[in-house]
Amino acid sequence: MSEIEQRVIDRISKRAEKGLETYGVSMERGDLSLQEWIQHLQDELLDAAVYAEKLKEEVEELERLRAENIQ
Repeated sequence: MSEIEQRVIDRISKRAEKGLETYGVSMERGDLSLQEWIQHLQDELLDAAVYAEKLKEEVEELERLRAENIQ
């Protein structure tokens, strides 16, 4: 296993611990319907899309500043 893969595993483990501390349940919980699981996934993906948009803006700004400095 690579160091990158190990870092991902470590992060998953830490998130699982944090989730258990915060919500008192693990992903093995049985109180959510399939529809509720899909809603949770959709909410997480929408958050990810917002983060991606923010990062795109940041990269564009850095590239603009770099281009100004080169000229």
